[in-house]
Amino acid sequence: MQIPRDRVRFNVGGKIFETTSTTLANAGRNSMFGALLDDDWNIKSDGPEEYFIDRNPSCFAVLLDLLRTGALHIPPRIPEKQLYREASFYGLLDHVRAAKWGSFDGNRLALSGSVTGRAPGDGTAIRAGPDGGCCVAHDSMVHVYDWMLEENPPINLNYQRINDVGYIDSENIVVTACERLGRGDGGMAVFNSSTGELTHKFQVTHDDQSKSFTAGALSFSSDYKIFASCKGRSNEYGIGVWDQITGKQIDFFYESPGWYLGEADKLQWLHGSNCLMVATLFPKKDHCYISLLDFREKGMGWCWSDYGIPHTLDEKRVLDAIALEESSSICVVSQYYDLGFMDWRSNGGSVRWSSRSRLMKGRLQEEMCNPKLAMHRGQLFSSMNDSVSVFCGPDWVLTSRLKRSYGGSICDFSIGGDRLFTLHSEENVFDVWETPPGPIS
Repeated sequence: MQIPRDRVRFNVGGKIFETTSTTLANAGRNSMFGALLDDDWNIKSDGPEEYFIDRNPSCFAVLLDLLRTGALHIPPRIPEKQLYREASFYGLLDHVRAAKWGSFDGNRLALSGSVTGRAPGDGTAIRAGPDGGCCVAHDSMVHVYDWMLEENPPINLNYQRINDVGYIDSENIVVTACERLGRGDGGMAVFNSSTGELTHKFQVTHDDQSKSFTAGALSFSSDYKIFASCKGRSNEYGIGVWDQITGKQIDFFYESPGWYLGEADKLQWLHGSNCLMVATLFPKKDHCYISLLDFREKGMGWCWSDYGIPHTLDEKRVLDAIALEESSSICVVSQYYDLGFMDWRSNGGSVRWSSRSRLMKGRLQEEMCNPKLAMHRGQLFSSMNDSVSVFCGPDWVLTSRLKRSYGGSICDFSIGGDRLFTLHSEENVFDVWETPPGPIS
């Protein structure tokens, strides 16, 4: 008896499954099942009556149920990583991730797991990848984890200290490092996230000559540009710009006297304003310098510094900064974890502080990591000792706090791939926070 053409039969590892074109259409065009459907999402008429797939039938049953219901139920007898590998084979990893954790919401995050690092002490930075993986920079090594938190071969810079790291995409990681005198190395390069192999090294040219340099803070734009703070031995102090596609330098913004662009701690590309926020912060410098660079006009669209402001022992010092485009403002955080705001539509304005010091009263410790700031989907995040606070609304009201019972102070955190990663000071451990999936409609 012939099978109706809206139904399809699979023989997976000797076990028979039947389903419909409607169910397979849920897999999408980029999946193996999408290739079996015609332009109208029906089973192709010239296909066989039964498709044989030499794969694990138990995992196939779980994935087929996912396409039918939108829910992921993994039986205890099936290892999760085995299911993920099978999902990758069928092109269903995105479906598994979407069912495993929901769309990112800082107020609904739950601790999913923890990973102990390979080196003791504070890590330099943690960066979230676009696919839910992450990487941790520590001294001259970058430890890379895929979205299943399996560690890939590390990136090894052979004792060059790493300053910053960031993802171009899920397969390519940019690393900045210090120059070593007499070696001609340092600077910035791209590495393969899966193998740890060097794939491209960036150059800085000055007076038509390539120069060795130290690269620092990184940022990326939506039009495929890479920005990095740079300092060289001659006059190569400022912000370099490279094309992500060609790897060629396309611009360089030389620093004005006294503004220390080449030693910036943080860069942030502002898509709507088409400018770059550059922040050089305490304690790298005795004073803080924050500016918005307009590369079209080759000038500073806005700038602020606490230089010349007398400081007392209990004076607030700016330890991190982030631009909030929707409100045309800069948010900063002090050593007391207070948030401050400045309107960039007026030059030379003062910081409007919103006190959080009372939250830390009696809890300040001698050894704490500097607070960090992040912005994601309209929510503001700030690390505070061993927790991350979430702020929402036009007045940035504290709405939730993420905290675990051990691991020490948070020395860095990062958001991406619908996950939040926090890097703790003890044993280089990092936590993974995810939003639980919503109800199936």
